[in-house]
Amino acid sequence: MAIIPPYLIPMTPVTFEQEIKRSRFITQLVHTPGIASAKAFIQHVKDKHSGARHHCWGFVAGAPSDPMQLGFSDDGEPNGTAGKPILAQLQGSKIGEITAVVTRYSGGIKLGTGGLVRAYGGGVKHALALLTTKERVAKQTIAIDYEYALQGFIDSLIREFSLIVESSEFAVNVSLIVTVDAKDAAELIQKTELVVDGQLSIKRIIHV
Repeated sequence: MAIIPPYLIPMTPVTFEQEIKRSRFITQLVHTPGIASAKAFIQHVKDKHSGARHHCWGFVAGAPSDPMQLGFSDDGEPNGTAGKPILAQLQGSKIGEITAVVTRYSGGIKLGTGGLVRAYGGGVKHALALLTTKERVAKQTIAIDYEYALQGFIDSLIREFSLIVESSEFAVNVSLIVTVDAKDAAELIQKTELVVDGQLSIKRIIHV
């Protein structure tokens, strides 16, 4: 079954600032559900702090267990000294849908490789300690294929089970990909079994 297990997500943004050898580091954590959201926030920070020398970042844009939702950047700092330490802290927290951007206003004193790793990773660690989270409910992905005559019935299911329509196609029949709270998936499928065979098909989607 394609059940996305529950995981924690940020509730409110967090900002943590520190000064290390005259360099000012501003760490910001926010909830970003998806890669597009993460990249939009990164650009927002760059625009807001356009005078800063570096904007290093990392994100876990989906579930913590999904390797396709990860990203990081050193943004001009020596390779491996910023983006990876930021991402490592995020992954270690087991929090999903989160982006961290660490903005650096350089003070002119070199920190060295180890100093940069500690500054970037440490800033995120301190910010995570201030973060409040909530649990994202486990979801089940389901495919529904039905005749147009059943649209009213499908609409009632969408309302009753608070289905989120992820995609839709309209051809000979209507095809929907929806997500539902995992605890409600069995009941949803049971209700569709009342429909005459051939008019509607429903199946759980298995991700591999």
